[in-house]
Amino acid sequence: MTTTHAIKELLRLPSPAPLPLGLAADGDTLWMASRETHRVYAIDTKKWTVGEEAQAPGGPFGMTMVGDEIRVVIGQGEKDHDRYIYRFIPGHGFKNDRITCPDLTGSHVGFDGDTLFLSQASYRKILALDAQGNIVREISLERTPVGMAITDGCFYLITGDEEFENLELWRVDAHNEQPEVAVLASIPFDARGLAFDGSKFWTSHRDNNEIVAFEKP
Repeated sequence: MTTTHAIKELLRLPSPAPLPLGLAADGDTLWMASRETHRVYAIDTKKWTVGEEAQAPGGPFGMTMVGDEIRVVIGQGEKDHDRYIYRFIPGHGFKNDRITCPDLTGSHVGFDGDTLFLSQASYRKILALDAQGNIVREISLERTPVGMAITDGCFYLITGDEEFENLELWRVDAHNEQPEVAVLASIPFDARGLAFDGSKFWTSHRDNNEIVAFEKP
């Protein structure tokens, strides 16, 4: 599972806040979570302006659209180590109800229309969760997931080695018991988070305070 070609960048734009990480796409709106300000921002991708923004109840990590709502992984406690999944409603803010991440760990979330999935970098797993946060399926990975989106019935992952380096874009078809993995491209920068808007992917170049759109391979 090796690849030699890199993703094809389409746009590289300044983040509206430092240390962008989690991303969720809703049409022409791209939601972004900042690890520095602990806020989420709604970006108009046509004008690249910020509309709504909201304070998170901790340090935000990955997020995903669930219908008209957003699920956001929030870190709390010392160094944001304890992870929970909060519900955010655009126009209304964060709600108090939350799901505890299994083993209090997890970074990115995805939703396939029926099930919420959580990636765990430390365990190299994707977990399917029920409404109470119980694990209903585990999908093991050979590399560390640092970004996740679901489209066309497959997981698209940004994966890295043990040092979170040498990043690759993966497609994982997990319909069968043994997932089928395809390495689609390399990613030549320190990408974190992943969202798909229906035509292109978005990721965060966190340490450069930039947001990057790239072509779906």
